[in-house]
Amino acid sequence: MRRTARPVLTAMGFTRAELESFRDTEVADLLPAREQALHLLFVGINPGLWTAATQTHFAHPGNRFYPALLRAGILTSPVDQSAGMSDDDRDALRRRGIGITNLAARATARADELSADELRDGGEKLRALVDDRRPRVVAVAGITAYRSAFGDRSARAGEQAEPWGTSRVFVVPNPSGLNAHETVESLARAYAEAARAAGVIG
Repeated sequence: MRRTARPVLTAMGFTRAELESFRDTEVADLLPAREQALHLLFVGINPGLWTAATQTHFAHPGNRFYPALLRAGILTSPVDQSAGMSDDDRDALRRRGIGITNLAARATARADELSADELRDGGEKLRALVDDRRPRVVAVAGITAYRSAFGDRSARAGEQAEPWGTSRVFVVPNPSGLNAHETVESLARAYAEAARAAGVIG
């Protein structure tokens, strides 16, 4: 059974046991209000345990998501994700029409703990969210997860040939520290391409 989010811990150093206690916890989507435009929707695979503990997407200290956004010009000030995003951090993203969601809702220590069925189910839910909110661009972080979620074994990184309705779809690199092939610079280039298509940066 999936659990809803627990209160955020105040101490930002976690023991393994503390992190494990957040397994299967869900993390709410970060989205602009309905009356605001959603320009760019980033999609992670699923929350990690640190993300669940802080209720902040891409929160692990080794994750390069926010440094890459800053390098790309998508953010104008740094985010200390491992301590948990502040309300000002969240509002800064919402004001720019940027949202964050995940393919799968439940937190795990590693993304490879998810089943193929979970990813496919998450893909269907993501398509429903995109149909509802109609972002200009959807940026899915992780080619392997994208292929599994949408049954497209031939998918490649970058913009996909077919939009989802009015939304352009990009597959961008996973910013996890486990993805050793990417650097903050290469992530920033990929994220900037999606952000420019969304009109978030020039």
